[in-house]
Amino acid sequence: MKSKLCILVVTLLLGNALYAQILVKGTVVESGSGTKLSNVFVRDATNKQIALTDKSGKFEIKSETGHTLIFSSPGYTSDTLYVVDLTLKHVELKTKTIPLREVNITASRLAFDPHKEYPDVYTKSKVYPLSPSSWFGKEGRNARRLKRYFVHEEQERRVDQVFNSVYVGSIVPLKGQDLYDFMTLYRPSYAFITGNNSESLAVYINDSYKKYMALPPDKRHLQKLNGQ
Repeated sequence: MKSKLCILVVTLLLGNALYAQILVKGTVVESGSGTKLSNVFVRDATNKQIALTDKSGKFEIKSETGHTLIFSSPGYTSDTLYVVDLTLKHVELKTKTIPLREVNITASRLAFDPHKEYPDVYTKSKVYPLSPSSWFGKEGRNARRLKRYFVHEEQERRVDQVFNSVYVGSIVPLKGQDLYDFMTLYRPSYAFITGNNSESLAVYINDSYKKYMALPPDKRHLQKLNGQ
């Protein structure tokens, strides 16, 4: 009786382990051009697992049939995929015409705290001197990549908060696509934002506008975001 019970327990444990390791894989590209997109944030809305696409646009995430995957990247319209099977997925993201993050959207994004929402990323990203797997294991490497992604996103949200369309539009006489092109061409760095005050930013925007207007008309507009 005990042996049967032990076999049942082991079977259940193995089943759970295999269940937890089910991976959905695929590639994310830009719609129209077919450009493979790196650093696309992939999230399973059901089990809260997350991943990033690599340099070749490939991703793999722990998921299963019946779950919904959400794909998002700055400059692109987010897309969702309902997992009906485990075949390789091909996801195409469409570029936004004017993908500026408006002030109210930025405020809500700033409330995002990856430390609270994805604590496992920070736990798995740690490196232990006596644990080679923490240095070279795939799980640890992916966690450290996600951690760097979160840091970058946090910095970008800070830039968005200060260098937003309402503020910039109040200084330069540009609107719509022209304003977007200008803000993309002369977007300040995180280091500049954190190292200067509002007066310096206003001077920077005015100086940048003069440079923008000095460009030939065809150089003032962006053809397409390539996601790289």
